[in-house]
Amino acid sequence: MSDAPAKPPKEAWFTLSGDVNSDMVHRVFEAVSTMTDEGVATAHILVQSNGGYVSDGLCLYNFLARAPIEFVMYNGGAVASIAVILFLSGTRRFASETARFMVHKSHATASPGARPDALNIIVEGLRADDARTEAILRKHIELTPEQWAIHQYSDLHLTSRDARAARMIDDIGDFAPPKGAHLRNI
Repeated sequence: MSDAPAKPPKEAWFTLSGDVNSDMVHRVFEAVSTMTDEGVATAHILVQSNGGYVSDGLCLYNFLARAPIEFVMYNGGAVASIAVILFLSGTRRFASETARFMVHKSHATASPGARPDALNIIVEGLRADDARTEAILRKHIELTPEQWAIHQYSDLHLTSRDARAARMIDDIGDFAPPKGAHLRNI
């Protein structure tokens, strides 16, 4: 037995910005691999993203929600579209007073002159994406009936106070690494 005092769990501070796409997936996979190698127990991540591809956002949500690290997510400006799903992977979540969230249904653009069978494939894909993302939203947040109605047909914008009322965030608070903390960009 060692008489050395136990080390406190290791915390680390990160920023993650840009489009949710395969490049972001790769960057997050690499960063989490490094975090586990370094023994990080809690990773604080400032997210800034207007969204991107649904499948990449779902992959990141599933990966981060089940990784052996506690992720604390922060919104310091804007987290929108599929980036909201990524944000919800955090076990604790915060947003600056001036931060905003936006959620909406999936959308796609069909090729000019697309045939009906091709359009049906696009529509079915969009419905499947909407079902997957809405299941995650309903698991984590509590919107009012009026907010769900807006979400059904339009972009739903939430302030940090709205997000707190909907339990999207634990509280209003800023990403504030302690003095001397090493800050890394993912």
